[in-house]
Amino acid sequence: MHCPFCGTHDTKVTDSRLVAEGDQVRRRRQCVACGERFTTYETAELIMPRVIKGDGSREAFNEEKLRAGMLRALEKRPVSAEAIEASVQRIRQTLRARGEREIHARDIGEAVMAALRGLDQVAYIRFASVYRRFQDIDEFRAEIDRLAQDPEQTPPR
Repeated sequence: MHCPFCGTHDTKVTDSRLVAEGDQVRRRRQCVACGERFTTYETAELIMPRVIKGDGSREAFNEEKLRAGMLRALEKRPVSAEAIEASVQRIRQTLRARGEREIHARDIGEAVMAALRGLDQVAYIRFASVYRRFQDIDEFRAEIDRLAQDPEQTPPR
């Protein structure tokens, strides 16, 4: 690590601590040449899988797109911002933990539906109606009936 004060490449670590719930390492460093102290933060660079769209095209995973879809479904619903953020992070971690280089968009959609089902049933139905392209009231009714029969069950794929 080069010194931000004098540019020397020789610095030593004087203290290391875990921060951000263990997701980062905070290091206090001191320049061997000028003696100045500074702090660095180290995090793992984790690459998200690429998304295979329904038409076969591929694009980079976009967390904002995931969040926006969930927020649209949860609009005017009594769900806290913290709960939404926690769900977004859980989905991200689950996708990353799969260890795959590419993931189908439908798998992300199913993960969002499962998360919404746990957060708010109305938001789940809103998202499912768009995601599954409901054509008429009977499809809504069938999904609501499935939800009413077993609220703990994961939605069918």
